[in-house]
Amino acid sequence: MRIHLTSIFVDDQRAARTFYTEVLGFEVRHEIPLGDDFWLTVVSPEAPDGPELLLEPSGHPAVKPYRDAMLEDGIPLAQFTVADLQAEYERLTSLGVLFTQPPTDIGTAHVAVFDDTCGNLIQLVAMKPAAT
Repeated sequence: MRIHLTSIFVDDQRAARTFYTEVLGFEVRHEIPLGDDFWLTVVSPEAPDGPELLLEPSGHPAVKPYRDAMLEDGIPLAQFTVADLQAEYERLTSLGVLFTQPPTDIGTAHVAVFDDTCGNLIQLVAMKPAAT
């Protein structure tokens, strides 16, 4: 068993497409019109055949209270790994991305959290090499 697709709710799919591709650097895998919305997935250029992230419209009534509670508690809704957290933090900050938690050493990894401008907090993780 493996993860093929996971989703994150977004307020505006077009704005999310722009942020996730032009700012974060993901690539569109599928963009299929479905009425006013899309089946819109992105993938990492580092793993183009890897898991897809569905940028899911947030219109369902259960989404708002769930996301509001997660935001209020500062809980990220997705985690992405990076090789060099400090470099990614500096790159994204220079593009205007708002971080709610700067790079922080948590022992086995460094983490940072940013606002994706689409209603979610996203955590970046850079794992430390395993101790030998």
